[in-house]
Amino acid sequence: MTAHRLHAALAGRPLVRADLRVPKLATVDLVGRRLLEVVPRGKHLMARLDGDMTLHSHLRMDGSWHLYGTGERWRGGPSHQVRAVLGTDERVAVGYRLPVLQLLPTEEEGEVVGHLGPDLLGPDWDAAEALARLAARPDRPVGEALLDQRNLAGVGNVYVAELCFLRGVTPWTPFGAVPAPERLVALASRLLVANKARPGHVTTGDTRRGRTHWVYGREHQPCLRCGTAVRSARHGDEDLQQDRVAYWCPRCQRGPMPGPPSSPAAG
Repeated sequence: MTAHRLHAALAGRPLVRADLRVPKLATVDLVGRRLLEVVPRGKHLMARLDGDMTLHSHLRMDGSWHLYGTGERWRGGPSHQVRAVLGTDERVAVGYRLPVLQLLPTEEEGEVVGHLGPDLLGPDWDAAEALARLAARPDRPVGEALLDQRNLAGVGNVYVAELCFLRGVTPWTPFGAVPAPERLVALASRLLVANKARPGHVTTGDTRRGRTHWVYGREHQPCLRCGTAVRSARHGDEDLQQDRVAYWCPRCQRGPMPGPPSSPAAG
């Protein structure tokens, strides 16, 4: 996971380079401050610095942090997409296309992440609380409920697709109809913990290219379990900016699903 890699590379060292390329932070000078830790809060990243300061970023759909050695060429995208550069004497972290980047007192972190549900990778992970929040709206589609960070923080669209496959339900299944929902929550925790120290997401246990996911990103390809063509469609709550592409196997997963795409009319 991004926070784990940034923490391992930068934590405990003073910054020798700090370039924040957003208008509100353009004149901020963080050089000389020690980066104490980088911690995730759901999909938010908190880079805590001495002096009780936190650099808060959120990747959303397009943002990313890349790590390079000092003097190494940056390859994450064109230079005009760089929003932040944090460098120690050995490593440089470059943030591309970061839609959220702000500096705030560490004690005020709650103002930007206090609305989030229990954090799957946090020290205070509370499975019972997460399950209660999910179950509070039993008619809500499970995929939409899992994407809502107010229920539990840290599950993105990749995990939604894979969790639904592994539990044998479609993303449009009402949460109240999901069998043994506590197993769904427990599985989400296991998958995130298993992937926290490596880039990408491996949900099949197979790290070979094209074999890391059961259904995510595999539209029209055969299901790795039964061979049926994987399908895709839009899902999620547009009002919460969570409209995403769902992937599922129509044979391995039961529950509501959109109809097949209509064919062009003849003639």
